[in-house]
Amino acid sequence: MLQLSKSPCMRTPATRSDSYELCRQITAQYAKTFYLGTQLMPQAKRQAIWAIYVWCRRTDELVDGPMASSTTLETLDRWEEQLELIFAGHPIDPVDVALVDTLGRFSLDIQPFRDMIAGQRMDLSRNRYNTFDDLNLYCYRVAGTVGLMSLAVMGTAQPDLSVPWNRDQSIYYPKEEAIALGIANQLTNILRDVGEDARRGRIYLPLDDLALFNYTEADLFNGIVDERWRELMRFQIQRARKFYTLAEEGIAALHPDIRWPVWTALMLYRQILDEIERNEYDVFNQRAYVPTWKKMMCLPVAQLRARVL
Repeated sequence: MLQLSKSPCMRTPATRSDSYELCRQITAQYAKTFYLGTQLMPQAKRQAIWAIYVWCRRTDELVDGPMASSTTLETLDRWEEQLELIFAGHPIDPVDVALVDTLGRFSLDIQPFRDMIAGQRMDLSRNRYNTFDDLNLYCYRVAGTVGLMSLAVMGTAQPDLSVPWNRDQSIYYPKEEAIALGIANQLTNILRDVGEDARRGRIYLPLDDLALFNYTEADLFNGIVDERWRELMRFQIQRARKFYTLAEEGIAALHPDIRWPVWTALMLYRQILDEIERNEYDVFNQRAYVPTWKKMMCLPVAQLRARVL
């Protein structure tokens, strides 16, 4: 259970190693596909990614977790104050120790963290999005921000200055591509979880898109799967895949030791879209997931792409 502190004093002391181990356990339990990708990273980077993931998960749980009904805008204001304490080097909870240590090792900006909290504020105030522009802002705040946080840990490729023609070459920082991967993942989550969200009275698919295919909110709440729905889902999946394609273009600019896990994570998550298609777009009665054997088959392909692309 997530509880917010009104005091800057840490509730339960934790060592750095214990904190990272706790973050690892939480990541492994709640994000199995994501965790697989982190296992391919160098130790310092994967530990940092675990710490970031746990903070993001705790932030999301404020509006989607078991205590969400008690979350208010004031709750999120206190959570942001706690974030500022963490960035000032004052952990409150045991898992915060790992994030404080990560902040000391990598140059993370606080703004993406604040933007993510702003995304949770959106979830408190609305359960519909009229246009994709509206949804895109939400996706940036709750997921594109994760791309920016992760990019600071992953690092970028450095030009070989021993080669004369590289000496004037600037370092490319794939910020837009990192954001695109986060948005692609969130769009995938939205498509996979349409039925679950509907049972909570939420519709994340843009209402303009529903109207474009003559599909109503009532149809969605009733779980109607017909040709209108299938065409709507094909349209949504095509949009998500465009974001994955944009994200691919930035992987070569990342540090070499991180390209394989990023390719792996991208390919594994994109395969959820394939599973939705395989289930004939019935996301009301079947949860799309990638079987373990398919995940394992991704690894050598992702490694090859990391080397040659």
